[in-house]
Amino acid sequence: MKLLLLGRGKTGSLVAEVARERGHEVAALGSADNPNASALKKERLAGVSVVIDFTTPKAVLENIEACARAGGNMVVGTTGWYAELPRVRHMVEQAGTGFLYASNFSVGVNIFFDIVRAAAVALPLGYSGSILETHHVHKKDAPSGTAVVLQKTLKEASGVTVEINSVREGEVVGRHVLSLDSAGDRIVLAHDAKSRRGFAEGAVRAAEWLAERRGFYEFKDVWREMRA
Repeated sequence: MKLLLLGRGKTGSLVAEVARERGHEVAALGSADNPNASALKKERLAGVSVVIDFTTPKAVLENIEACARAGGNMVVGTTGWYAELPRVRHMVEQAGTGFLYASNFSVGVNIFFDIVRAAAVALPLGYSGSILETHHVHKKDAPSGTAVVLQKTLKEASGVTVEINSVREGEVVGRHVLSLDSAGDRIVLAHDAKSRRGFAEGAVRAAEWLAERRGFYEFKDVWREMRA
């Protein structure tokens, strides 16, 4: 299938590489090619199965709006825009397109979310929790979208809001640590990304899954159904 990739950063470039390895045709637009989402017209998206966005929090909403107007299906890996989720969901439903987003497309991270949900039982039992997320110095948003999802997951499962601490240093791909402390012991759960490839593979598999579908989806709800 034909994919249009928005963003030529490190993750976006790896998404293009993985997609070609999986037999897909890929075109890419950088920020200079798509100012204010001006390139995302219906004619440009003709023949494109899915648009994949790994841009910036500033650019992504305009890209989403333009793709919805043009009738294009879209996978979004950019974070930092979730305050607009209700509006985006309504927009996608009105347009009748397919949309899938995630704070993190790594299958390992999504397994980690399930583990954290199970561990949330500790919080009402006298444990205090904290989330530490560490990323490279180039990351635009803080806290990370993944840390926000961890916090939300714990809140939904326990009713307790856990504090997030963010660190930006070096070229760390992404590290998330949940600590649960009591007077008697400490539980530490961690996910440490060794490379961006897991994110890229998940995003491409998400695009393959979404290509013939319509509706509003989260990766956490569909990753178990995807083909290897």
